[in-house]
Amino acid sequence: MLGSQIPLLLGTITTALIALFFASVMIQRIKRADAGTSRMQEVGQAIREGAMAFIRQEYTMLAIFVVSVAILLAIAQAGALRLVGVAFIVGACCSALAGFIGMRAATIANVRTASAARCGLNPALEIAFAGGSVMGMSVVGLGLLGLTLVFWFFSHCYGTDVTAMKTIVLPIISGFSFGASSIALFARVGGGIYTKAADVGGDLVGKVEKNIPEDDPRNPATIADNVGDNVGDVCGMGADLFESYVGAIVSAMILGVSAGFVGVILPLLIAGMGILCSVFGTFFVRTREGGNPQQALNRGSILAGLLFIAGSYAVVRATASGGMLLDDQVIGFGGIWGSIVTGLLVGIAIGLITEHFCAKGKAPVNAIVASTVTGPATDIIAGLAVGMRSTTWPLVLIAVAIVCSFNLAGLYGIALAGLGMLATLGIQLAVDAYGPIADNAGGIVQMSGLGDEVRARTDNLDAVGNTTAAIGKGFAIGSAALTALALFAAFREQVGLSTIDVSRAEVMAGLLIGATLPFAFSAMAMRAVGQAADRMVEEVRRQFREIPGLMEGTARPEYKHCVAIATSAAMRQMVKPGLLAILAPLVVGFGSKLLYGDVAPLGGMLAGATASGVLLAIFMANAGGAWDNAKKQIEEEPKDAAKGTGKGSFRHAAAVIGDTVGDPFKDTAGPSLNILIKLMSVLALVLSPLFV
Repeated sequence: MLGSQIPLLLGTITTALIALFFASVMIQRIKRADAGTSRMQEVGQAIREGAMAFIRQEYTMLAIFVVSVAILLAIAQAGALRLVGVAFIVGACCSALAGFIGMRAATIANVRTASAARCGLNPALEIAFAGGSVMGMSVVGLGLLGLTLVFWFFSHCYGTDVTAMKTIVLPIISGFSFGASSIALFARVGGGIYTKAADVGGDLVGKVEKNIPEDDPRNPATIADNVGDNVGDVCGMGADLFESYVGAIVSAMILGVSAGFVGVILPLLIAGMGILCSVFGTFFVRTREGGNPQQALNRGSILAGLLFIAGSYAVVRATASGGMLLDDQVIGFGGIWGSIVTGLLVGIAIGLITEHFCAKGKAPVNAIVASTVTGPATDIIAGLAVGMRSTTWPLVLIAVAIVCSFNLAGLYGIALAGLGMLATLGIQLAVDAYGPIADNAGGIVQMSGLGDEVRARTDNLDAVGNTTAAIGKGFAIGSAALTALALFAAFREQVGLSTIDVSRAEVMAGLLIGATLPFAFSAMAMRAVGQAADRMVEEVRRQFREIPGLMEGTARPEYKHCVAIATSAAMRQMVKPGLLAILAPLVVGFGSKLLYGDVAPLGGMLAGATASGVLLAIFMANAGGAWDNAKKQIEEEPKDAAKGTGKGSFRHAAAVIGDTVGDPFKDTAGPSLNILIKLMSVLALVLSPLFV
């Protein structure tokens, strides 16, 4: 059977290799660009060295964790399922490698983006987007390549009949997703703590107390802040979306197994088509001097999405034109394709809603800007209100996607909708990763003294980057909800839970415990940022107090001290949230099996965590994004002390305080929640043979 399907597997491998080849071409293109003055190269080198030092420490810790968990998985399972530990290691390594490649490209592109900004807006946009493209294509390329090769190997060893795939091959494959989720959680939390400790500490002293510009070379936290953009917003984000992408594919493969080999391989083929469409879309991202970079980025994403609608039709028509028989239910060709398109369209709609709530000049951000007239307290109140209001429509759209896709193709349709939402991740992530590169470029421009005109260009790119980052988080959270639901459905099938009765006291208890977990997890992450920021503030104050000539610009700060503080805090504080995510399903799962003879309470816990986690993630991401752009909108106003407009005004100080509250919301706790809900579901799925 496998022999006749080898061309299809080779097709997915080819598309994955195309993505990796495209990434390598982009890296070479970036390296050929001018790296700027000696001062720019010096700053860029300091950022690159700090980022690499952090990654070495983080990956060393994670390597120990990965090997330990793989051994435990092998011991806990029986027979061929012991090989789940091997798949776990492969998934973790692919995730870590994707994040590393993307961050390496970002630290090369940042200084060249700054240099290109001296010539114009479009050259700077092209370099920054090329750097983001390396991240995007590395994630989808390594994700699809690793998953296809692991599937090919184990299906060759154990067969492609429904029984072999359902009981051996796909349970082993789920270990790949678990490995990706584990790396993503620690990378996102650790990187988020690092970047926000430096950002919050530097802003509170530099902008509020000393009234100096952002990224001013006199601020000792500046290098650490720019390092944080790379380890948190590039490497951490890459690992995060790698996990989302793999989880969406794996959940669809597991739920499609009853239709035979075609139901399992179709998600891989759809992902491959998404890669080709993403590569095509990147060629249309360009703008002119004075143009709007947001429109250029939207153009590429929209074209990729439209092409994917047609491409996915061709894939489904070629492989399942007669439909499928899934669990004694006939799923027509239109239902399969309709589910994919539903996910894509809902993802786009969530992105547009996110843009409305987070973009400069829109009513929600304008309301926050207006609130700064009466100080930081009202700014924070307005931002919280925006974040809360922003949860309604995305949740309604997610509910629509769930109902529509389920009616079209059952649980398999829900999984395909999640995959459809992420199918063009290559370009979506390129747009997202472009933001921190542009932010870094602005810091390098400021620290190198290149002047207001150049800084205005990088600020234009950076402001758009805030919105694209918020849109990217909206996509990630929306897909997380669908993927977590699909993984949850796969878990129920594996353990034989046809229904989860919430009238049972123990199931309701599990539901409530699950609902509290995202809050407990977020509290740990927020507290970690706060404690690290406290240390950063004290260090920045000490240097301004004790280094003669620092404020006057005649002495250089001790940047390495701030980098060391952020690194040690991230390494130490990322452990507790990670353990919570792993231990909660273990304790509830084995406890309920022991006490009640089944794992229905674990099902309740997963449902509760998914519902509250999605809401909290959207609230945090959008509130943080709105606060950030409100601050930037005030900074772009003409400076007028009487009216309190522009940088250095009392309204600006209020907006900076709101932004510092929003920083850990949008870059640490919020984006980590979508990993949390999927990690718990995929862990329950991996361990499901032990719960039967």
